[in-house]
Amino acid sequence: MSENMTVLKAEKVLSEAQHEPGYCSFYEECGRNPSVENALLPPIVPCLNYSPARALRGEHYKKLKKVCPILDKGEGNTFACCSIKQLSSLEMSLTLSKAVLVRCPSCAENFAHLHCINTCSPNQSQTVKVTKVMNVTSQNLTREVVVGYQAFLSTSFADGAFQSCKSVRIPATGGFAISTMCGRYGAKLCTPQRWYDFQGDSSNGLAPLDIDFQLKKEGDTEGLPKGVIPYSGRALKCNETTPSGGKLCSCQDCQESCPKMPPLQLPPGPFRLLGTDGFLVISIVLLCLLLFAFLFFLSVSCLVRSHKRKDEEKGKRKDKCKDQNSNTVTEQLIDPSEVTCAERNSLAAQAFLSSQFCHWGTLMATYPLTVLLLSAVVVAFFSAGLKSIQLTTDPVELWSAPNSRARQEKEFHDTHFDPFFRTNQLILTAPGRKGHIYNSLLFGPQNFSGLVSKDLLIELLELQTRIQNITFWSEDLNRTASLEDVCFAPLNPNNPSLTDCAVNSMPQYFQNSLDNINMKANMTELGVTKEVDWRDHVIYCLNSPLSFKDITALGLSCMADYGAPVFSFLAVGGYKNDDFTNAEALILTFSLNNYARNSPKYKVAMQWETEFLKIVQDYQKSPAANFTFAYMAERSLEDEINRTTAEDIPIFMISYAVIFVYISVALGEYSSWKRILVDSKFLVGLGGILVVGCSVLASMGFYSWIGIPSSLIILQVVPFLVLAVGADNIFIFVLEYQRDMRRHEETREEQIGRVLGNVAPSMLLCSLSESVCFFLGALSTMPAVKTFALYAALAVLMDFVLQMTAFVALLSLDCRRQDNNRCELLCCVTVSNKHPKKTSEGFLLPFMRKYYAPVLLHRFTRFIVMVVFIFMLCGSVFLMFNVKVGLDQELAMPQGSYMLDYFKYLFKYFEVGVPVYFVTKKGFDFTTTKGMNAVCSSVGCDQFSLTQKIQYATDHPELSYLAIPANSWVDDFIDWLNPGSRCCRLYSFGPNAGKFCPASQSPFLCSKKCLATPPDGVLRPTKEEFNRFLPNFLGNRPDLQCPKGGLGAYDKAVVRDQSGEIIASRFMAYHTTVSNSQEFTAALLKARELAHNITMGMREIPGTSPDFEVFPYTVTNVFYEQYLTIVPEGLFNISLCLLPTFVVCCLLLGLDLRSGLLNLVTIIMITVDTVGVMTLWGIDYNAVALINLVTAVGISVEFVSHMTRSFALSTKLTHVERAAEATANMGSAVFAGVAMTNLPGILVLAFAKAQLIQIFFFRLNLIITLLGMAHGLVFLPVLLSYFGPDVNKAVLLQLQQDKAKASQEMEKRNNMRHFYENLSFEGKEIKQEPDSNPTKDTLSPIKENQEEDQEETISRL
Repeated sequence: MSENMTVLKAEKVLSEAQHEPGYCSFYEECGRNPSVENALLPPIVPCLNYSPARALRGEHYKKLKKVCPILDKGEGNTFACCSIKQLSSLEMSLTLSKAVLVRCPSCAENFAHLHCINTCSPNQSQTVKVTKVMNVTSQNLTREVVVGYQAFLSTSFADGAFQSCKSVRIPATGGFAISTMCGRYGAKLCTPQRWYDFQGDSSNGLAPLDIDFQLKKEGDTEGLPKGVIPYSGRALKCNETTPSGGKLCSCQDCQESCPKMPPLQLPPGPFRLLGTDGFLVISIVLLCLLLFAFLFFLSVSCLVRSHKRKDEEKGKRKDKCKDQNSNTVTEQLIDPSEVTCAERNSLAAQAFLSSQFCHWGTLMATYPLTVLLLSAVVVAFFSAGLKSIQLTTDPVELWSAPNSRARQEKEFHDTHFDPFFRTNQLILTAPGRKGHIYNSLLFGPQNFSGLVSKDLLIELLELQTRIQNITFWSEDLNRTASLEDVCFAPLNPNNPSLTDCAVNSMPQYFQNSLDNINMKANMTELGVTKEVDWRDHVIYCLNSPLSFKDITALGLSCMADYGAPVFSFLAVGGYKNDDFTNAEALILTFSLNNYARNSPKYKVAMQWETEFLKIVQDYQKSPAANFTFAYMAERSLEDEINRTTAEDIPIFMISYAVIFVYISVALGEYSSWKRILVDSKFLVGLGGILVVGCSVLASMGFYSWIGIPSSLIILQVVPFLVLAVGADNIFIFVLEYQRDMRRHEETREEQIGRVLGNVAPSMLLCSLSESVCFFLGALSTMPAVKTFALYAALAVLMDFVLQMTAFVALLSLDCRRQDNNRCELLCCVTVSNKHPKKTSEGFLLPFMRKYYAPVLLHRFTRFIVMVVFIFMLCGSVFLMFNVKVGLDQELAMPQGSYMLDYFKYLFKYFEVGVPVYFVTKKGFDFTTTKGMNAVCSSVGCDQFSLTQKIQYATDHPELSYLAIPANSWVDDFIDWLNPGSRCCRLYSFGPNAGKFCPASQSPFLCSKKCLATPPDGVLRPTKEEFNRFLPNFLGNRPDLQCPKGGLGAYDKAVVRDQSGEIIASRFMAYHTTVSNSQEFTAALLKARELAHNITMGMREIPGTSPDFEVFPYTVTNVFYEQYLTIVPEGLFNISLCLLPTFVVCCLLLGLDLRSGLLNLVTIIMITVDTVGVMTLWGIDYNAVALINLVTAVGISVEFVSHMTRSFALSTKLTHVERAAEATANMGSAVFAGVAMTNLPGILVLAFAKAQLIQIFFFRLNLIITLLGMAHGLVFLPVLLSYFGPDVNKAVLLQLQQDKAKASQEMEKRNNMRHFYENLSFEGKEIKQEPDSNPTKDTLSPIKENQEEDQEETISRL
């Protein structure tokens, strides 16, 4: 009954209240507000006191002038409605607000202006209406206190004040200050009314009573109490100076202060010509030019042939002679004067090489066991280096050069700052769960997805707790280790506990407390009482993550248990338009310190991540789990790459086995079923494989000796490459031997030597070209490409050396076995069937001679082939300019890897990208005023300062790839020093007098400010003050009293040397979400452009070193930097590889420039067509593709060079006949040795699990082999038939002279035979007639030897 009477009495008093000028509605402090609990500041409320305003004098006046200068009218003329106590409480409250608003003086002034009017205005009764009072007993005295009132403001003042504050930033987070002052609405949805409503809500922990702000338009009197006049003072604009001398706000905090920016330079559009795709136009023009040139050549050739035919009809250039069968043939007789120097050189080079290899082969075949033993010793010596082999698995070491810019920047960052922390993350969804609409008392109807539910929140907390409690035995620490041993603890890095570890998740909004999640409370709002629960707290925290206390009756903090905020994009994902509670994903992140690989703690962190993966994988298999989720640990990427490599080793083994079986079967010559085990070449094929393996082992062992590390890609690619080269040479050698007939009185060893002399120059041409090609490719700056080139070059060279030694010896032993009719593998078993004397040509040679070559080299077929391949070239040129550059990291994962799900979830649900640091190097003086102004973005800073330029970039995220502006330790340090806040104070007395006093200490102990208030409002410390207080700032833990403390946010962002000079600092911003390598590369490029612009601007500051630099650092830069230069790098490497193919071909063919040029053109076409087909088949161009393209050049040499040499040395009369001979003889060996060796092994790789192997080894190698085969066996013969070099006249002259010499010798022998016949006695003629047969038989071998000598000369040439 007494309470009701009190309320009725209060209502009667309030209804009788008058609103007159010069009168107060309340005055003096009367105690705590009993209706406010868990307040962050003491909720001291005023006494209800309708009385005239008081004139202020003395200390009272000075206090008002300090706190509310807007009301100062001079001492004696100043009236106010607040006491000194009220002014002190108001000052404390404004100090907290100014801590985040002081960056913009006009905003801070407007904020103080409003609350000074409400609290101290001499006309207080005209602008406020008391709506709620209570009886409060304080110090045994009961008085009526005001616990609620209405404040009437004009919309012009309210809107002006809001506009001046809405863009003020918090440098530590990059967000807006108003987001912490607008409750659930955040910065985007905040309005003047919502802003004032939050300020007047006593549940926010700061307001001591409830204030109902009524915003009225000019002239709107509806609902106004009689005598009330809405306050309509003038609010300062953010680009205005304040009456107290404060300067206009910076551009970052005030859009109106920004300079007029030039129009944005849009990125260049696609290359266009004549209104269409420029590359398409170029390709079409190139096609037309090439076709026109080809048709022009055909026309000229027809005219030349026509004239030549007419000349021949007149008897010119026609010489008839008789062959040995007296048939008339047309033959070109060569005069020695017609032979050029180049032709003589070519003949001499071929004769010299053939002679030397012939002697060498005979020697190797004569002592096979000795040669094999010595070869084994050499290989064993080199291979011994494998004991110290180092396999590089770190992606940074593989793809980023040590002297590259990104690696140097990473080294600088990781040396001066801690490396970027290790991320272990889960992205959880719950598809299929039905959402609901929650009608919140404070926030109205809110959509809650099925994921954001209490049961899933508790389940997530249980999973998080289980992970946090991971323990395991560590051999490195020799004790049980846990999360706190390796976790990233920003606010307590030296001795962290479990609650100091940085874990970001939605349960952190409840400080990981199940009791807080289950908490409920009744709350009354606007006369409506309703229960509030976890949902209201979640809504509030997702919109205001920096709050230390929510506005609900729960009174819970939003800060995580480790003391830092959990921003919404770190807690939830998959939302639109800041509709956080409708999110589709929850995010749980554990951050670990990133230790150096040689640190014991690194192994501990790896162990913890292993345990983390076990728990997560067990949870995923649990039927009780209600989440569908993806996960990753920092080690996952490397683990999955190594796992898939190990799993795909059997695939490679099968591939090699298939190649081995093919070589063993294809090398055999099969004349009958009875001799199949004798004529097979199983051991020869095995020996060829062993030669390849030994060459690879020797190469790896040699480089291991000298300390050049290997990699998994070398183990996968180099054997394939060497096998392609080695198998080709083996086939050419063995098939040539099988097709050759042993000459009269020629030993087996001499035959092997002669055959080797015929084919070894061609083998040398290819092997030397490839080896020099790869050695030049080692000039690449990419470590993986460089080491691959080195290993491949030596392996190819060793393969050739072993083929010239060990394989020749092995073939000699096998031929000895075959000549003795002994079975392979069962050497003691012999067969009776003799080896046929007729040489075996196999199937391919007759087929290509009788069918393939004639059809291919038909005049209509040749024309079609040229047109088709010209069209392919021009089409590939167009496609080449459209190939994608990059390698998406998900391609490095095997199919079915959990990392693929993680990447998919990451790109789908994450709202921001990776952090990017703008790092400053030594050489800039931060302690000067100009130095600070060139960096900061608050009042008084340069309009084009470091942080301001980053802010400009974030205004256009679609171009800059920057989403959130950089935090700034300089800005927060200046704000921290501001005497308007409680952050930087000094002890007034005691043993610590004059030393720094944290904000948590009582104002009584620390009444002295670090710095005085500047007259113009622009605070800048002197150099001494800067150096004195910076360590205090960096070590100050942020709290409600001082949210600007630098511990956690900046303590590791500033590095000073022993003299105190800042030698490195960093400013963290965030990229936009980027999902592929093209976007990562573009983001890196734009960040570097911005950093260069900042560098140039800061170098203009006096005292700055000319080599001072600002650079952007992101953890992904080392992986994506290569794509900025990989195109010119690739052109350089491939050009270096092409050069030796031309030079070596010319030299070994005796300076035959035309053959070298045609060789080069064909290889270029293969390479260009390969890149074109890569575009069609969706294969991106990257370092792995570049390695395969370098390999393509090497394999192309095998397809092309043998054919070119065979054509150049042919002595057929016409180009077409020479091309047909080369196609049949050498094309069959190339097809069997290169194409059919590679294809079976490549097709097996299609079954590999790793996408990298499927795309860059199966697809790309298949393309290379098929295109090489098409160009080498289809296009090149046709090209040679049109443009090939003429027959070497020196060779023809040599044949002509040999034939003449042979004819003379034959004639001489015939004359001798007739002479002896004439000396015979007529009487003994019949008797001696039987004896004449031996004479004939004696002369017959002479003739055979003569013919064989001629054949030997021709074959050698």
